[in-house]
Amino acid sequence: MLVIGGGAAGMMCAITAARLGAKVTLLERNEKIGRKLYITGKGRCNVTNCSTGQEFAANIVSNARFLYGALSRFDSYATMDFFESAGVPLKVERGNRVFPVSDKSADIIDALLREAKAAGVRLVFDCRVQTLIFERNTYVATTDKGLFCDPIVVLATGGASYPLTGSTGDGYRFAEALGHSVVPTVGALVGLRVNDTASLSGLSLKNVRLTIEDNGKPLYSEFGEMLFTHTGLSGPIVLSLSSRINRLPTARLSAVLDTKPAVDVKSLDDRLQKELSANNKQLLHAVEGFLPKALIPNWIERAAVDPRKVANSVTKEERARLAAGLKRFVYPILGTEPLESAVVTAGGVSVGEIDPKTMQSKLCEGLFFAGEIMDVDALTGGYNLQIAFATGYSAAIAAAKKEKGL
Repeated sequence: MLVIGGGAAGMMCAITAARLGAKVTLLERNEKIGRKLYITGKGRCNVTNCSTGQEFAANIVSNARFLYGALSRFDSYATMDFFESAGVPLKVERGNRVFPVSDKSADIIDALLREAKAAGVRLVFDCRVQTLIFERNTYVATTDKGLFCDPIVVLATGGASYPLTGSTGDGYRFAEALGHSVVPTVGALVGLRVNDTASLSGLSLKNVRLTIEDNGKPLYSEFGEMLFTHTGLSGPIVLSLSSRINRLPTARLSAVLDTKPAVDVKSLDDRLQKELSANNKQLLHAVEGFLPKALIPNWIERAAVDPRKVANSVTKEERARLAAGLKRFVYPILGTEPLESAVVTAGGVSVGEIDPKTMQSKLCEGLFFAGEIMDVDALTGGYNLQIAFATGYSAAIAAAKKEKGL
């Protein structure tokens, strides 16, 4: 069998199939495997998430039902067992996120490489597949290293985000050429583009709430950490929200920041009254305890109050606007950052054309899919890598059986 792509899904597939006795050749366009794995989890590699099945499913954005079988056959504990058996001690952190104890993604990649070699996988590096066709009951992959032919192929080429890692979307082209439908791709887990943030670039906020509103109606909300960038908003809660709205028209959408989610407006007004009533400094300097310094001018400007005004002369109405403003920084959404900068790709090969039990194409005998090439994506926290490992495992089981004629 031929596995195209040496990322998380492709490597798990190749290792599993080879362990079952399949003769496996893996083609990787880069000079080494797992280029995208190196940068996951900020270089620490969040390999999986050991939350319960129901909690896990709640974090899948696209086609959770399609993934139920694969995730039950190879769950997060199976992934943990795989890597710990391969000599990589793991640890569980906040939110059931699983990392190598070393905090080094290289340890995960090295383990995959060791296990592939031990299982007898033939690894062909620097090998870019140019075309994939089916003729005379076999698949023919034309590459810059010659032709590779096999009646069984697993496409595990990833999505189209971070193209420098090798995820250039080639797999979609191969799938379409073989008759498959590809759901249009968009960035998932990606920054949001808004105005009025350039001066705040680099500022990180913790324990805040961000809500996506449609003409003032709340749609989705996340609590946690976010980051201002030159072009908009990023950080964990922003990335999660972007995956919820990346297919919605943005004309009516706004991101609404609540910097004090645990405090109501009245309590904030009372605190402001206490702080300002006996203070003869300029307002700009009298409220430094309320927000990070860089955000204060923006807050006061949005409340339409003169920042040079003496604090104890701020009117009741102005103070009310300041209190309310702490809980409503409104940023109309212009769109998401480009797909190339997204953590994962939403969209891909339509799962309606794939058998969820085997990951085999319903249209092409002997063609299998694994990982991000399919129209599946999830939120941050190790969920996407677990989907890659689980679908790679399912494809391997079915493909190995097929090779044996079972």
